[in-house]
Amino acid sequence: MQHNCINEVCYVGLNSRNYIAMLKTNALSFEYDANNRFEFPDLSVEDGADQLILGESGIGKTTFLHLIAGLLPPKTGKIFIKETNITRLKGKELDAFRGQYIGIIFQQPHFIHSLTLGENLAMIQYLGKKKSDPDRVRSVLDCLGLLSKIKDRPHLLSQGEQQRAAIALAVVNEPKLILADEPTAALDDKNCIKVIELLRSQTKINKASLVIITHDQRLKAQFNNAVTLTDRSVDQPITSEL
Repeated sequence: MQHNCINEVCYVGLNSRNYIAMLKTNALSFEYDANNRFEFPDLSVEDGADQLILGESGIGKTTFLHLIAGLLPPKTGKIFIKETNITRLKGKELDAFRGQYIGIIFQQPHFIHSLTLGENLAMIQYLGKKKSDPDRVRSVLDCLGLLSKIKDRPHLLSQGEQQRAAIALAVVNEPKLILADEPTAALDDKNCIKVIELLRSQTKINKASLVIITHDQRLKAQFNNAVTLTDRSVDQPITSEL
């Protein structure tokens, strides 16, 4: 078991295994300022696998996800996705790689509200340098029960429909790595399970790997591969169950 600590933040991590890795991180750290620093566990997520990362608010979960997605540059360390060290990519090159290989489900969906749902997905294809594919857009929406909403503006969708639409945005380009930030935090137990089932089904359909970052302890029972980010000051820190 790996155990990294810095400035009272401690990460209880994964045992070493031999993976054919879709995602691999090594010695990652990030610093907002001298008093707000994080050091993260090494991850190795094999092709087609899923990974749960648990932690309380303020522990650095979203920072970790943003590092993996290439949205933040690490202070130290490396991030490999399909054997590409994305920490060496910059600007448009990094954006193009992200658009091709990574799908992100943010805590709050990032819609362009002046566009219809279908147009939002078409825009994701364009930004990801993908060929315009209306059939793919319709197929993804149909799979998520949203085909009837293809011409609706995002603000007209219910909360549940917006959550499914956020998944559609993340998978429309057929990414090989799907990152989800707190996808179940505001849901009751029934809808929590539904969203996890949707994420897993879409991951399987797209032959992708899935990484979920959350404080929702209900998900521990749903995943075999888990790593917990804990504060060393907590009396009884939770360890990962592998």
